[in-house]
Amino acid sequence: MTRYIIRRILQGIPLVFLVSLVLFIMMQNMGDPLATMGGRSVTRKEDRARLSRQLGLDQPVLVQYFYWLVGNDFVKIDIDGDGTPETYGTRKGVLRGDFGTSLVAREPAMEVILSRLPNTLILMLTSEFVVIFGALLIGVYSALKQYSLLDNIVTTFSFVGYSMPIFFLALSLMYIFAVNFKRWGLPYLPTVGMYDPQVGDTPAQVLIHMVLPVVTIAVNSFSAYSRYIRSTMLEALGQDYIRTARAKGLPKREIVFIHALKNASLPIVTIVGLDLPFLLGGALVTERIFAWPGMGRLFIDHVSRGDTPVVMGIMVLIAISVVVFQILTDIVYAWLDPRIRYS
Repeated sequence: MTRYIIRRILQGIPLVFLVSLVLFIMMQNMGDPLATMGGRSVTRKEDRARLSRQLGLDQPVLVQYFYWLVGNDFVKIDIDGDGTPETYGTRKGVLRGDFGTSLVAREPAMEVILSRLPNTLILMLTSEFVVIFGALLIGVYSALKQYSLLDNIVTTFSFVGYSMPIFFLALSLMYIFAVNFKRWGLPYLPTVGMYDPQVGDTPAQVLIHMVLPVVTIAVNSFSAYSRYIRSTMLEALGQDYIRTARAKGLPKREIVFIHALKNASLPIVTIVGLDLPFLLGGALVTERIFAWPGMGRLFIDHVSRGDTPVVMGIMVLIAISVVVFQILTDIVYAWLDPRIRYS
């Protein structure tokens, strides 16, 4: 197993570099960082040429990518005209953990990312826990009570929830539980931010502000997960080893949760392993609608302004997470199914 993990890590390193190169080239064609740095004033032609030369933007894309990786000392530039020069570009290089300085926030890109990452993890991990726990309960029950009334109700709501656009669901929840509840004189839920500035950043405030975003994220994923768990459980319950366990007189709970669910979990682990890395990227639409200060909102704000250091930092972080979580998925595979061995 140790040799397998080391081999997978070595295979993932060139993959991360390839992904970062493709993303870097795409970013060069998505925006004009010089226009972002100019603010509201129009940058003069001679100033654009000077800034482009000092920032290395006049170099070929591969040369820029090389300096992005290994680092380069750029000239300090007085963008504001206040006599204090600011430093832009990569200093130490990505290979040493420095993604450069944000062209928008004018702070280290990694500091900008890490300031939003906890907010995203609070929202996304809570949503993922709700989805997995709820889908397991409903999926297993639907498989055991196939074609029952509850199974038909869950099936109907699953198809509706899965087919409903996430922006429509978010706006509908806001209209019902915030606008209408307030109009009716009922306790209503907040719709924007992580907490009420007048109350402060308390756990109770964060919790109540999470309700609508978590439900919005969870409904779509819950519908897909529950249907998938139901399908894999039905397949597992029809296998010969389950009939053998029943013939031996084993308790029903042991048959369902130890023999059937453990084997039915293998395909589900694949889906969860693919979803977990993208939790770091946040929920783009949901965070935008509910003004949640997470990674998704950060990504949208900075990609629209051509902030390459921050956008590349987010995307490389997700790419590395994909490699790591795929290795963890393979390890969980071997734990769930002793027949799986990696040599």
